[in-house]
Amino acid sequence: MLKFDIEKQSGLMRAGTIHTPHGDIKTPAFVGAATRASVKAITNTEMRDLGSQAILANTYHLILAPGPELIEQAGGLAEFTAWHGPTFTDSGGFQMLSLKDAKIDHDGVTFKSHINGDKIRMTAEISMQAQWQIGADIHMAFDQAIDTKDKTEVEKAMRRTHDWLPRNIKEHERLAALAKKSGKPEQYLFAVVQGGLFEDLRRESAEFMATQPVDGYGIGSLYTTETPETANMIKLTNEILPQDKPKHLLGMGSEPRDLFIGAMYGCDTFDCVAPTRQARNGALYTPHGRINIKNAKYRTQFSPVDPDCDCYCCKNYNAAYLHHLYKVDEITGKTLASIHNERFVVRICEQIRQSILDDSFDDLMKEFMVKYYHEQNV
Repeated sequence: MLKFDIEKQSGLMRAGTIHTPHGDIKTPAFVGAATRASVKAITNTEMRDLGSQAILANTYHLILAPGPELIEQAGGLAEFTAWHGPTFTDSGGFQMLSLKDAKIDHDGVTFKSHINGDKIRMTAEISMQAQWQIGADIHMAFDQAIDTKDKTEVEKAMRRTHDWLPRNIKEHERLAALAKKSGKPEQYLFAVVQGGLFEDLRRESAEFMATQPVDGYGIGSLYTTETPETANMIKLTNEILPQDKPKHLLGMGSEPRDLFIGAMYGCDTFDCVAPTRQARNGALYTPHGRINIKNAKYRTQFSPVDPDCDCYCCKNYNAAYLHHLYKVDEITGKTLASIHNERFVVRICEQIRQSILDDSFDDLMKEFMVKYYHEQNV
């Protein structure tokens, strides 16, 4: 089983360490979204320099290109990407099941490649096989992610996820036994809790997942903590799940508040494409809120975007230069902005971790929310 040490806990919130064959993850931690085995616009050296501890790749995209077989031949995801640290893969279920032509049945899903139109079949067993070939330290079980408020559809997706999980586990255990015989590193399986924003379904899913022999948990299909309902679902889920196993909040981090709410209610790791996606569009995080670097007022700002930020961008360049790069559509600007945004969310998690250790989380969260969102009642 995956080793997870909790160093300090207060309520659901905790600071800990996840131990993997490729290194430790000090939690809470933001995991860089390396969808196609690369965090967009940032090299792995830059990711390490900005403090990222782990990356997460997408199984759907890696099945399409370059293929799990090639990654396995290269020695696994860490060797293939020259990222010699902990790695995650999600199952790609959200991407597959959101395709217009995806056909879902009780056994799995059939979809067409968006690259060449090839028909591809995905089941729990095939997902496990692909993720073991990719060779990440932590895998997410193949589940049916869903983005709808239709309770009937949410329940149907949850029950399908529950039906698929024992198959994920059986195949994972078979592959783990083969890997052990050949001396390959251990890999670990996280179950994914579903149920949308419906308390009864979310409770049922968490209670079911808590009984399964897995190494940790992903919390799926929530997407944002901007509504109280989402925060309540995170809290409810983590009150039910075992406290001695790590929890990953899938696809959460589009807003910095997600990291505070998630950590407060017991999540240990987070991933999201938003920091780099928003950076490519000119949106940069600052302690006083998100800015658009393309706005005219930054044309003559000869100080950094954030003078207190320790990222490569802010330590070496001013906002006027970044504004210029965007105006002339120079790709360097997108790289610098992506480094800044990624460092921003990584640093928030570092600060949250330290605040848990020294009992100052409430003060940190209040100060951040007042500055960033101008919220007085935190």
